[in-house]
Amino acid sequence: MAPLIALLAGTTLARLTGLAGVSALDGWHPALRIGLAAMFTLTAVAHFAGQRRADLIAMVPPRLPRPGLLVTLTGVLELIGAIGLLVPATARVAAAGLGLLMLAMFPANVSAARRKLTLAGRPVTPLGQRAVLQIVFVAAATAISFGA
Repeated sequence: MAPLIALLAGTTLARLTGLAGVSALDGWHPALRIGLAAMFTLTAVAHFAGQRRADLIAMVPPRLPRPGLLVTLTGVLELIGAIGLLVPATARVAAAGLGLLMLAMFPANVSAARRKLTLAGRPVTPLGQRAVLQIVFVAAATAISFGA
C-alpha cells in the first residue's frame, strides 16, 4: 500500500505546487511524473538493505537464478527510471521502461502470494489486490509514456 500512497501523495503535492505557481509542475502530466518517481524511489530503496531486501529476495520465483542479483538489478533499474522520470526529455522512455519492468516483476508477486510469504513481517498483498495495484501503476507509466 505504501507505493500507492507515494504515487498519490507525490502526484497531489506536485499538482498543488503547480497550481501555486511552479510552471514546471503546472499540469497533471508533470505531477504524475513526480508521483511515479516518488513511488519508484520508495520501492527501490527496499532493494538494498535490511529485512525488506531479504524478503524481496525470497519473493523471487525459485526457478530463477541468483535472486540477490536480480533484486539488486531491479532496484538499480527502478532508481534509474525514477531519475529519468524527473527529466522531461527522458520521461517517456523512462516510464515505458518502468512499465515493462513492472510487468516483468509481476510473476514474483504472484509467486510470493501463492507461497504466502511476508514483506516487512506482514503477509504480502493478496494476489487480486496486487493485480489491481499493478494495473494502476502500469496505467500511470503508460499515461506518462503516451500522454501530452
